[in-house]
Amino acid sequence: MVFDGIILGLFVGLIRGGLRHGLQQFSRIRLKGGFIFPILLIVQLLIFRFQDNYDWLALASGYVFMLIYIFGMLFLWLNREQKGFSSILAGVFLNFLVMAVNGGRMPVSIQAVEAVLDPYYVEILRNGSTVTKHYLMDASTRLAFLGDIIPLAPPYPRRQVISIGDIIMNIGIFIYFVNLMTSGKNAAAKTLSRTPDRSEHAEPQNL
Repeated sequence: MVFDGIILGLFVGLIRGGLRHGLQQFSRIRLKGGFIFPILLIVQLLIFRFQDNYDWLALASGYVFMLIYIFGMLFLWLNREQKGFSSILAGVFLNFLVMAVNGGRMPVSIQAVEAVLDPYYVEILRNGSTVTKHYLMDASTRLAFLGDIIPLAPPYPRRQVISIGDIIMNIGIFIYFVNLMTSGKNAAAKTLSRTPDRSEHAEPQNL
């Protein structure tokens, strides 16, 4: 779901900021603790890749996900002055909260899953044959309203089930990218409009 906010933010940012200005703005990104995010992404990818091969990793993956969320929220807090990051932090915290009170897994509504996702994935969740970041919510699920309960289907481009936290997080991501790619555009345009055309005021040369 996080990619949805990025893609939409890039699309609107390019339209409003212009291709050249919008892309140039990426060279001006300054984030505190910027090394944290790629490390967390690599760790998460490694867990998804190897958790089926090692039982101990599968059992510990829920706790590792919690640590990933904690360090991710630390990164967002350090950069909270960036426009949109407060919303991203709020969304991530809501997802972290519901996972923390449910053993490190994200509860997902069976009704929502059956409505939009492949039956094969539904069966995986039902029988628990494969360790995933999600589990089917039941009567013991806590804070179920913060779980993945919102189904998205066509005309939305991708079939998926999302949470309230995902929506809030993606609003922040969208705001960040649009602000990044349009920042300073008006000032640059005003500066350019005030710059005299030297060709019109050039002194005639003596022959």
